[in-house]
This record gives sequence, C-alpha cells and structure tokens, in this order.
Amino acid sequence: MTPATLAPLLMIASGSIHAVVNAIIKGGRSKMASRAATDGSSAVILLPAALLVPWPTGAWGWLAASAVVHLLYLYAMIRTYEAADFSAAYPAMRGTAPLLTAAISVAVFGEHLALPVAAGIALIGAALFALVFHRHLGRQALGWAVTTGSTTALYTVADAHGVRAAPSPFAYIVWDFVLIGIESVAIFAVATRGRVFADMRAAWRPCVIAGALSIVTYGLALYALSLGPTAPLAALRETGMVTALIIAVVFLKERATASRIFAVLGILAGAALILS
Repeated sequence: MTPATLAPLLMIASGSIHAVVNAIIKGGRSKMASRAATDGSSAVILLPAALLVPWPTGAWGWLAASAVVHLLYLYAMIRTYEAADFSAAYPAMRGTAPLLTAAISVAVFGEHLALPVAAGIALIGAALFALVFHRHLGRQALGWAVTTGSTTALYTVADAHGVRAAPSPFAYIVWDFVLIGIESVAIFAVATRGRVFADMRAAWRPCVIAGALSIVTYGLALYALSLGPTAPLAALRETGMVTALIIAVVFLKERATASRIFAVLGILAGAALILS
C-alpha cells in the first residue's frame, strides 16, 4: 500500500478512536482527573519503549513547542467540558482545528492545497460547526471550545513537522506521549494543589483504557503525518465525528435530527473531496 493511500486510512481510523477517548474523559466525574489519568497512563505504557527508540534528535524544538501549546490546550479542553455538553462542545472544538491547521500550513509553511482539497477542508469545518446549531453552547463555552480547537491546530502543525524531523516516527511518538503525560499530570496536580490524585485513583480503570486508546489514535495520526501533507490529513481526522454521532444515536438513543444528518453528509462529502 502506498503512503498516499495509507496515510488517509490511518487518519480516518484515528478520528474514530479519538471520539471514544474524549467521550471517556467527558464522562469522568472530575474532568481534570480523567485527563491527567488518561495522559499519565499513556506515558507509563510507553515509557519502556523510550529505552528502545532513538533519541528524537532534530525534533526536540518541535517537541518543546508542542508541549508549550499543550499547556493551554489541556486547560481549555477541561474548561470546555465543564461548561457544555459533550455533543455540543466536541464538534465546536473539532470544527476549528482543520480550518486553522490548513491556514497555518499554507500561510506559514507554504503547503499547496488543490481547490478540491481546500473545499473539502472548508466543508468538514462548516459541517462540524453546524452540529452546534440549536445546541446550548454559551458564550464562555464557545470561547473555550474555539481556544481548544485553535491550540489543537497549533500542536498538530508542530507535531507534523516534528515527526518528520525525528530519526524515526516512532521515536517522536514515544517521546511526545511520555512528555505530554508528565506535563498533564503535573499541571493538574498544581492546579488542584494535589487533590487530583485522589480523583485519579477513583477513575483509573476507564482512564487506563482511554490512555491505551490515546496511544493508538494519536500514534496513528502522527505516523500518517509523517507520510503526507498536514492540512488534508488533519481534516480527515475529523471524520471521527461520524462515529461519535452513530454512537450517540445507536447506543445513547439520541435523536437523529435533520441537522445531524446533514452534518454527517457534509463531513463525508468533504472527505470525498479531499480523497478525490
């Protein structure tokens, strides 16, 4: 299978798994504890692999940039989930990311976007925002959701360049998870003056699962970004919203409203344009 075929498939799979991870985090009693336990579990799982992969020589700067952006991303994401329902917050967060990722990739790093690809990215972003209509998403929640999406775009661009600069994609993937896991636990421990650890102990079972799935979802995404252009691949990851909506309708018995159906069709149409 060629990289041009493999990379989109990896991103689409990554998006579906990502929706499951975020649903687990949102479902936790303490969102900070769920996030910290999830990221910490990922770091613990991959820590032994740090002894087996080469040092990410040439990518330390990108790792540092990603870690700095993650400071704001983690806080903004938690504030979003505390202020709004998952079904309203998640699409607002994800809708911002592909549009800003494309803008940064083109304006700053000179990536070329063919017209159908640009149209597909715009269509996916618009379809995700359409899911927010008729949902209760206050001004504060929307602000945090857009901040989360914006920082997602920034760390996606940083990680895309970092995974290409590292000696191997796996070296970057391992060190990225280890560093972000340490950072996540540390900042939430400081923010709660240590109280987060008791909540982490109570939530460890689902969060270990979420941590393992996080490795799969973002590991797939990073490997895909090592094979192809950033902007269209980042947009394809948002097809995971289709999986999230199917879960909501089939398993959570939420209504398949007209806006949701049109949003799914828009996401699929955008993906088709990118892949055309």
